[in-house]
Amino acid sequence: MENSIKVVIVDDHKLFRMTLRNSLYHHKEITILGEAESGAELFELLNQVSCDILLLDLILPDMGIFEIYKRLRKEFPAMKILVISADNTFETLCGLLELGINGFISKQAGGVDEVFHAISSIAAGYEYFGSDISKMIYNIFVSKTDDKEAQIPEFTPREKEILTLCSQGFLAKEIAEKLFISVNTVNNHKNNMFKKLGINSTMEMVHYALKHKIIRA
Repeated sequence: MENSIKVVIVDDHKLFRMTLRNSLYHHKEITILGEAESGAELFELLNQVSCDILLLDLILPDMGIFEIYKRLRKEFPAMKILVISADNTFETLCGLLELGINGFISKQAGGVDEVFHAISSIAAGYEYFGSDISKMIYNIFVSKTDDKEAQIPEFTPREKEILTLCSQGFLAKEIAEKLFISVNTVNNHKNNMFKKLGINSTMEMVHYALKHKIIRA
């Protein structure tokens, strides 16, 4: 166990965790230290064990990926992150690459053998992305090149406040409570920002704001 790769599995689906754990159990190079189904359980577990690589789903019931990533980088900077998720859209991958994850495998495309290879590659100091994800990364690179000349719209101070809170993983209701405004007002500001950017997702909006330094991570 001393020289093995120490792993923690984080996913809110018990059956997926069990299947992944049972499959990786046969690889003696890997030791599974524990599992979590929420962000709160994850950080409680990480205060008890020393993990090398986190197998992390994007969608958890209590925390967003931006909030989890910021806490991990602050509290466990050496830990590496392999995202395993069904959400493999272009916008999602853009945001994850901006964060600086170590690897990504799509649940639709990746099998257990690929998860093992990804863990081994990341432990050796490399990044790992499935073949389907690699094609998307190339498209992202092309889009970034084309986007350099795009004009950045103006955002109001209130919009920037809401953007910052979105980047920290807060939901509309939580943002409303923090800023002492209504949920409808928060959603109206978000819709205005969507129109300015020509998009329709919060993650894509946050990615754009971080990329163009409208807000800071």
